[in-house]
Amino acid sequence: MGFPGTWMTESESVVYRVIPKCACSTIGQIMYYSDQGRFFDGDIHDSTTGLHKWSQPDSQQPITERVTGQNTYTFTCVRNPYTRILSSFFDKICGIQRNGNRYRGNLVPNLARKYGVEVEGEFDQIKSFRRFLLFARDTIKYRRPMDPDIHWSAVAGHASTLILNGGRYNKIIATEKFQEGMKEVMSCIPTHHHLDIDSMPRFNESEGHGPKRAHPVEDYFDDLSMHLVYEIYKRDFVLFKYDPQDPSRKEPVGEIDLDEVHAKLGD
Repeated sequence: MGFPGTWMTESESVVYRVIPKCACSTIGQIMYYSDQGRFFDGDIHDSTTGLHKWSQPDSQQPITERVTGQNTYTFTCVRNPYTRILSSFFDKICGIQRNGNRYRGNLVPNLARKYGVEVEGEFDQIKSFRRFLLFARDTIKYRRPMDPDIHWSAVAGHASTLILNGGRYNKIIATEKFQEGMKEVMSCIPTHHHLDIDSMPRFNESEGHGPKRAHPVEDYFDDLSMHLVYEIYKRDFVLFKYDPQDPSRKEPVGEIDLDEVHAKLGD
């Protein structure tokens, strides 16, 4: 299986397990800058040089050696399941992607037909999101009407692949405490070029794809929606210390226990 979704600086100073919808664009740009002294001109997901990626065949051997050797600082970034699934909805379902098309071609028309999800005009965001949530649950729990998409499949599932194949995390940071977490990461690795995390730009590549969220996060989740989110993302809530009872409470409520994460995701 290898290490899908794993990036590493060309200098091999740090390894990062990409988790979609968890500040991955900004993290990739930080890694790129630390070696190259400049940000990548464009979406960092499109880069083919300047950063090792598992999707690039020539990068697979150095990534494998560094991850399995467990002698290179390795980290990932997680996010509150409530805000992550909501962000996925507005970006991937409601939004037009940078290629000018809807995400995954006929996905949105199928959602409209099978689940009653509306994304055109002045649609009811809360109603459509809750119907999308049923679809996301079906893909994750039952793998129908399709396999789960990487943007709404559980964070724990993404994070586990590195552990299961012989890697170990030195740090797991939270999107909600991004600056604090990335400062700690950068203080632990050698860098060719210093970057001020506080003043650097943010690279939200999905921003502007879809309509703006019209309501506070908690308004999108009634009792049933909260039950569905917990059913789907129980491991994310438990391992990464988010509050399943309060969608408005975005930040983690405790410190991540790395030993617990490795024990439970390494089975």
